[in-house]
Amino acid sequence: MVASDHILGVILAGGQSRRFGGGDKTLAEIDGKSILARVISRFRPQVGRLVLSINGDAQRFADFGVETITDSESPELGPLSGILAAMDWAKAHAPGFTLIATVSSDVPFLPDDLVTRLDAARGEDQSVAIAESAGRRHPTIGLWPLKRRSDVANALARRALSVNRLAADLDAVAVTFPMRDSDGDEIDPFFNVNTRDDLDAARVLAQKKG
Repeated sequence: MVASDHILGVILAGGQSRRFGGGDKTLAEIDGKSILARVISRFRPQVGRLVLSINGDAQRFADFGVETITDSESPELGPLSGILAAMDWAKAHAPGFTLIATVSSDVPFLPDDLVTRLDAARGEDQSVAIAESAGRRHPTIGLWPLKRRSDVANALARRALSVNRLAADLDAVAVTFPMRDSDGDEIDPFFNVNTRDDLDAARVLAQKKG
């Protein structure tokens, strides 16, 4: 797959992992490989440059070889704050990029055609596209034009903190992905690990895939 040189990939890894029982759930291993490493390997080929949006000490991610962005101003405000921080970072450090593709850091079976399909569905320059599977939208997995920076900032200023709500307000295009992964195995491609039970389920799925 050819990387899109105008698209900055952003892995949102600033969550508190409360439902997981604390710690960095994205560092938990599935079949000998961390969830984050799985996300990176699937996502990196799809974008022109990859960064990790985090909170706290960046050193714990040092071994992954990915640049980090720390949302130092308002990390408690959730994914929208991470998206805004990434947009501002792109403007300052990657001026050739016009879009950011975002994914959460807990989706170990991410499709390898994610960005291509989102971009193809957008239509016009300022459209936002988000992923959907099994009738459920995944607003943190999407494609956001940098021209929408003011919309994200205004939502945060209003404390309208739901990414889903903002995506709806912006008439985001929902792109439906089949309930199969890139290898053709039956699975929700956006299966996310929120709890220890989810981690166990992901391990079973990975073993079935071999």
